[in-house]
Amino acid sequence: MNILSISSDRKLFEPGSAVRSRTLEYGRLADELHIIVFAKRTLGFHNESFPPNIFLYPTNAHTRWGYVLHAIVQARKLKRQGVHIDVVTTQDPFEAGFAGFFIARIFGAKLHLQIHTDFMSPYFARESFTNRVRVWLAKFLLPRADAVRVVSVRIKKSLANIVKSSTPIAVLPIFVDPTEPHAVPSENFLKKKYPQFDMHIVMASRLSPEKNIPLALEAMQEIVKEHPKVGLVIVGSGPEEEYLKKLVQKLYLEQTVMFEGWQEDLNNYCHAADAFLLTSNYEGYGMVVVEALTAGCPVVMADVGVAGEVVHNGENGLVVPVGDCRALVRAITRVVTGGVKFNVAPPDLPTKEEYFDAYKKSWEDALC
Repeated sequence: MNILSISSDRKLFEPGSAVRSRTLEYGRLADELHIIVFAKRTLGFHNESFPPNIFLYPTNAHTRWGYVLHAIVQARKLKRQGVHIDVVTTQDPFEAGFAGFFIARIFGAKLHLQIHTDFMSPYFARESFTNRVRVWLAKFLLPRADAVRVVSVRIKKSLANIVKSSTPIAVLPIFVDPTEPHAVPSENFLKKKYPQFDMHIVMASRLSPEKNIPLALEAMQEIVKEHPKVGLVIVGSGPEEEYLKKLVQKLYLEQTVMFEGWQEDLNNYCHAADAFLLTSNYEGYGMVVVEALTAGCPVVMADVGVAGEVVHNGENGLVVPVGDCRALVRAITRVVTGGVKFNVAPPDLPTKEEYFDAYKKSWEDALC
């Protein structure tokens, strides 16, 4: 089985990156794995190969608007070189999916669409004009897919009226390896770093609009009125970082909210936190939530991603409606006051071999 993947993850060209390492493992699932990566020419990427069967091709477009066209041009080059492709798989049902739709026809191949975000959430379309166009693209492409892979049951349910009933939909979350080595957790890590707090709540995400971190700050403004020794530690970086820091000042939370920047290993934070907080408007999955539970940390989260699937309200965490500040304040208060007892255990995760077997089967489903 020869696979051509359309991706936008430039970390594939970064030696030692987790994405690159994972892709090398995916290579053993196919006879040949060709990957076209959306990338601008200014990044200076070049074609790479990893013998015996993995090949990377950057689009090297002048602007992001040229990604789709350059991906199609690259696919035509491969066709002229005699490359045979059985399945075209795309990392999203948007721009990559649009390119994959045409490339599958170039090769006479099957189309396999992957969905990592809950694009049917109303918050997704409201975020930008680009997202509204992406929703339209997804609704056009999904009925034409031969197989679909989603990362959560929530997304699968949202596709009920879009994907043909005969189209296989595989629920295959982002892989989290429970055996992967982490830094050994330091005892009382957060208590030593922030001794002024009696309780430490941790958030970890890209600092971007869909994560709705301002909601967490508004909730903390209410929490500290009654519980001034509760601290919020935010791990991450992103386009909203400066805005969020100014908002902290505006809400007089400089002594309550701490920004840690991006960290490669969240193990210390999750082990040391009293609760993990996620306030996103939408999520496809929420891998950080799984990492928190694996570390034994209860979760307070919006009803997105794996809420209800991995996080069960009142058992290993609390789930509140999206964007509901009052409900969020009540939930955090229950944790702070000990008004709820959690039974937190690592989620039942597949082994690496089980995961790769399921991943390969998702490709094979497109051929059936």
